[in-house]
Amino acid sequence: MKVRFLVVAIFAAALAVAATTASGGTKRAQADKIVVWLQDDAKNGWPDAVAAATKSFQAKHPGVDVDVQYQQWTTHLTKLDAAIAGNNAPDVVEMGNTETTKYMAAGAFAPLQAKSFPNSKNWLSGLKSSCTFGGKLLCVPYYTGARAVIYRKDYYSAAGIKGTPTTLDKFVADGKKLMKKYGKDRNFSAFYFPGKNWYASMAFVYDYGGQIAVKKGGKWKGTLNSPQAIRALTKLKSVVHSLSRAPLTVDEAHPYPSIPFAKGSVASFVGNGWEWPYTLDPKVGNPDLAPVMAAYPMPSHIKGRYMPTFLGGSDLAVPVTSSKKSLAVDWIAAFTASANMRSIAKAGNIPNATNLVGFTKGNPKVEPFAKAAKYSWFIPKSPNWANVENANVLQDMCSQILSGRKSVTAATTTASNAITRILNTGS
Repeated sequence: MKVRFLVVAIFAAALAVAATTASGGTKRAQADKIVVWLQDDAKNGWPDAVAAATKSFQAKHPGVDVDVQYQQWTTHLTKLDAAIAGNNAPDVVEMGNTETTKYMAAGAFAPLQAKSFPNSKNWLSGLKSSCTFGGKLLCVPYYTGARAVIYRKDYYSAAGIKGTPTTLDKFVADGKKLMKKYGKDRNFSAFYFPGKNWYASMAFVYDYGGQIAVKKGGKWKGTLNSPQAIRALTKLKSVVHSLSRAPLTVDEAHPYPSIPFAKGSVASFVGNGWEWPYTLDPKVGNPDLAPVMAAYPMPSHIKGRYMPTFLGGSDLAVPVTSSKKSLAVDWIAAFTASANMRSIAKAGNIPNATNLVGFTKGNPKVEPFAKAAKYSWFIPKSPNWANVENANVLQDMCSQILSGRKSVTAATTTASNAITRILNTGS
């Protein structure tokens, strides 16, 4: 993958410069300052947590300044690569959890010890997975967001549904009640599910014990045509055909399910936490729905569990070129302390550990999503994964299955072969 080789080349050059500097070059790191790159989300959402972390850090390291520089998601990787090439990388950098793999594979981040950080024994598995490569911990889970079922309480009540379902079969049974009540409207969906929604589709796969791909003997193999995955996607097809009238050739962002939900033709959909306020935004949605909206974790086919959800979020890493790694570790430890996780949760996010989920209790716009995060899945940790997404392999497979253009077996075999080829290209 060209991106992977570019990152490797950048770091090889940066390490050479760092070695020269350490042996008497003209540029030395300022010993009394560390540089931290965070995204603007922290600046706008939980500045108190940033300030508290720095205060705690400086109590342990008097005289050491913390220069927090806020970045934009659209440009931060380009800036990071340039900073690395110029031997001017920060000491701490925030990364999206789907961005870490290519940097970890390139040796960009310093190895860390989990015991150095609060609540590490209880880190959310989906975030911890994004920080682990080659058996080493290379970054620290920061915060996350999860998907849950966003629904209309008034529709459920009118259809005779009492409470929320705790199993997939009950979910389907409730959905059929909704279709019986409101399904005369040909646009109505008890459970709105666009055909290319691969994130929600893979939740079914992992719930039934399947995986997208596995790595054996140094090679990747697509496994969506395994018996478990085929069973899961067959079940998904049945659920969608029974409960959804969403388009089968679009993904979950075109349009966002919250749009038809706001118009009254949808009783429920799987959505991210931010889609709740988006639904109520008068510019795009319907603020009158506020009293009747609620959410719950998507139930598993296994009683007593939730369906695994994809966790999208952020991690914190220490670039290997940093000359102040121990200081960087201490700042991250201070920033991810429980008290600061509480502040981050108060801002509407899910904390980084299962034992901190209680921080969201009482917030109906966050608590259900935090519960859903207890069970999670993550993308295959290959530097080539982005190429699978860019090739629309999973999107096309899901659409083919749900539209009936291909059988489940044929579509999953085609997808698995493509995934095998792409993930092994250049490896």
